[in-house]
Amino acid sequence: MSIAKVFSRAQIGVNAPLVTIEVHLSSGLPSISIVGLPETEVKESRDRVRSAIINSRFEFPIRRITINLAPADLPKEGGRFDLPIALGVLAASQQVSAPALETIEFVGELALTGELRAIRGALPCALQAQRAGHDLVVPHDNANEAALVNGLSVFPARHLLEVCAHINRTQPLLPYSLQGNPSEDYNGVDFSEVRSQHHAKRALEIAAAGGHNLLMVGPPGTGKSMLARRLPSILPPMTEAEALESAAVVSVSHHGFQASAWRQRPFRAPHHTASGVALVGGGSHPRPGEISLAHHGVLFLDELPEFDRRVLEVLREPIEAGVITVSRAAQQADFPARFQLIAAMNPCPCGYLGDRAGRCHCTSEQVKRYRARISGPLLDRIDMTIEVPNVPHEVLLDHRSHAETSASIRERVCAARARQVERGGKPNSQLTNKEINRYCRLIETDTRLLGSAIDRLGFSARSAHRILKVARTIADLEPRDDIQATHLTEAISYRRLERPAR
Repeated sequence: MSIAKVFSRAQIGVNAPLVTIEVHLSSGLPSISIVGLPETEVKESRDRVRSAIINSRFEFPIRRITINLAPADLPKEGGRFDLPIALGVLAASQQVSAPALETIEFVGELALTGELRAIRGALPCALQAQRAGHDLVVPHDNANEAALVNGLSVFPARHLLEVCAHINRTQPLLPYSLQGNPSEDYNGVDFSEVRSQHHAKRALEIAAAGGHNLLMVGPPGTGKSMLARRLPSILPPMTEAEALESAAVVSVSHHGFQASAWRQRPFRAPHHTASGVALVGGGSHPRPGEISLAHHGVLFLDELPEFDRRVLEVLREPIEAGVITVSRAAQQADFPARFQLIAAMNPCPCGYLGDRAGRCHCTSEQVKRYRARISGPLLDRIDMTIEVPNVPHEVLLDHRSHAETSASIRERVCAARARQVERGGKPNSQLTNKEINRYCRLIETDTRLLGSAIDRLGFSARSAHRILKVARTIADLEPRDDIQATHLTEAISYRRLERPAR
């Protein structure tokens, strides 16, 4: 029978739904017809497939060829279907064994010579293939990425001929295992390089332990960016599930997966000219934005007031929900966005408000307008706000001083995070209202203290809950089972910076 069926995977967000390629050869004038909602790149595969088959010394059928990509209502885009289409044509013309295709999935773009080129989104394909109990054949350049999935047999190939020899069992491909070990170097940065700034280091340690969002305010050159870039070096190691989720987002992006970054917490620092689409993702075929590329990592926004206010407002829902839904007329895609927001800003337009040398000449109205660029609802979603002052030159130039290393700070952070996971199964920053009432209880005098702070400083209900979460994290760092008054007052102090006008 001149019909064949091959399995492959499409790409919708970070998902990889199954696509069945059905190839039928029939009598009539020679032609190739591709149906099943193919995009332009898929329609062009007919020419790549024909040349690849001929240049691989196979016979291209001079018949009417109908290729159906099922399900028909699922959009298909990219060159990932070249390889399965070519195998379908060869199987339908009985040049390769059709029964051997029943338990294998194939993805890959073909060159005109028959060589295989890498595709985007190989990791989601591998995850879905493993769940379906199938083997997976990928281009050799995607092998490290697909091999991240445990329990999956990955067979990398460089040429169409190698895949056909594997199917016909004349020269089987060898299963691939991940090459190299994950690195935790984080580009060699370390907290010991930061002089003084003990208050800021303490705040970053608390933020790392509980996964809290943090805003640093200070004049230029005080080390705000330096501190933020060293935060990943004290974050807890990624779990297998977190690493796979983060790598899957990178896999479907234009950046592509890099084995050297496997299991490293991502650190994204977009420029303040970035658009809303660049942050949350988008496009006619939705791609992840910066907040999704920072999934299970850090999103650093330097010069926060310089971002367009409408751009900053798009962060409000993902900060709470941990996911972003990009909707377009043709399709809708969900991208994970469980990131830790670290932001930095100057205290005024010139940056030198409160400077001892008197360099600031900004009026109170200018300072008010500058800080008003950040809305109150967005500030409510930031757990901690700290001031980062100038470092005295005596400390800055004293090369004999020794600061604590990232490794020692990370030990305390990991111990505190382990207590949180054991208690509630998640970091404190992700506690629900019900869990806050359960794990963040206060004695009566501390309840009155928090109530007084809410009345005097105008905190919202969300702010009060975030104070309790931070206090719970401070207690976990000591460690203490109950939240003490000192933990609560320290948590309140991280929200006492003057808020911008609304």
